[in-house]
Amino acid sequence: MSDLSDPESFEMSPFRAAVDLGSNSFHMKVVRIVGDELEVVDRIREMVRLASGLDENNNLTDGAIERAVGCLARFGERLRDIPSRHVRVVGTNTLRRAGNSRVFIEQAEAALGHSIEIIGGREEARLVYLGVSHSVRKTDGLMLVVDIGGGSTELIIGRGYEPLQLESVFIGCVGLSQGYFRDGKISRKRMQKAITEGRLFLEPIEKHYRHMGWEQAIGSSGTIKSIEKVVIAQGWSDDGITAEALDKLKDELIRAGSTDKLDLKGLSKDRAPVFPGGVATLMAVFQGLRIKRMWSSDGALREGLLYDMIGRTEHDSVREQAVSALMQRYAVDLEQAARVEETALYCFARMAAGWKLDERDYYQQCLVWACRLHEIGFTISHSKYAKHGDYIVRYSDLLGFTRKEQQIVATLIRAHRGKLPVTVIDELPGSLAEPVTRLCMVLRLAVLLRRGRSKEALPAFDISAEGSEIQLEFPEGWLDSNALTRVDLKREKKYLKTIKVRLSFDR
Repeated sequence: MSDLSDPESFEMSPFRAAVDLGSNSFHMKVVRIVGDELEVVDRIREMVRLASGLDENNNLTDGAIERAVGCLARFGERLRDIPSRHVRVVGTNTLRRAGNSRVFIEQAEAALGHSIEIIGGREEARLVYLGVSHSVRKTDGLMLVVDIGGGSTELIIGRGYEPLQLESVFIGCVGLSQGYFRDGKISRKRMQKAITEGRLFLEPIEKHYRHMGWEQAIGSSGTIKSIEKVVIAQGWSDDGITAEALDKLKDELIRAGSTDKLDLKGLSKDRAPVFPGGVATLMAVFQGLRIKRMWSSDGALREGLLYDMIGRTEHDSVREQAVSALMQRYAVDLEQAARVEETALYCFARMAAGWKLDERDYYQQCLVWACRLHEIGFTISHSKYAKHGDYIVRYSDLLGFTRKEQQIVATLIRAHRGKLPVTVIDELPGSLAEPVTRLCMVLRLAVLLRRGRSKEALPAFDISAEGSEIQLEFPEGWLDSNALTRVDLKREKKYLKTIKVRLSFDR
């Protein structure tokens, strides 16, 4: 084991950890990298049922927050000696929906000792597939992966380690259990209604998935693993989950009539309250996609996080592809985007030190993405393109991105020209407000200096920043021959004055 008292050794720690804040359960997995293998050191699962803690306004109740924070405090004890850069913690459907997720995250991060990322549904699907594909026997054919969570179900078709089709639908074991079996009662009518609701969510993708086809179907969630244990223990299947075994399980749930009376081999007591909803969800998937047999996998989201953490090059490539796809879809002027990016990086390199920006690479990358995407709103409306660009990036399901990264990039796009939208910046978590505001100023100046869209290079100019002061210095006479830029800089000086930043420029 590394000597964690030595800072260099601490950063070289072979340990990695992934925490999955699911809608039903929280999972933590700690591994040690041994050659090309991941050796499991510790794993913990707690049934938190975060989704059941959403009130009628989609806010997490105090009780739900208390349960979750208590769990994360226990997880934090195990993660204390692992460097933060070796730990990834993600929240999924419930935290995507919760109106007060920021309040929860502040408390949760304090208890856990590590930052929490909220990821989109398709990014969750990508990570699930990554975890599964590293956990099952590799074949040359297509593989269908289904992950049933508390509030969403991810469906992926891929080949090898590459996902080809990714979807996330808003059905899950907690959602359907609350909707149709909240009082624990199970009837044939209720079960059929729950299955029908699941089919309605799946209907838009069923034909396309069936057309693509697959050689094997793999389930990766606790719900599917529990169902497999039950049908095998009951003697309804000798290998995986079959459609016939699932029908028998449904009939047995109806015969029991209540979750309190369920007496099924392989079913744990803590799983029972959400088991009917999980069975209904899987039956909807089986019926909609016409699945005959499914096997379970030990790999899931947390394993995907670990492999993603190790394969950072591949992770960065996924984000690059997502940005390139948006640029293509919204017909971005690639040459202008490249000019703005070049100028922004030039400015950032000279301003970051004076502003003492932490995680320089992270902020620089967010700036690059914003440079490439700042004009995507043009295809909707030129007059308000910054607002449209903000909306597109903020609410798109971008593979490889966390919600926080999307929020930063969207804010930069919204604030890159005109009056500074202080209210949008104020929506950022407190720790991000200052660095993102400073990134905004870098992007604004880069866009301003490249406003003419000229292919000619800018002159060698100096720029520096210190606290609330920005100093620009151009070659003598250059501003006199570029009067529009001088006018733009004067206007920018007034805009920045509203946030108490002083911009000065010479010559």
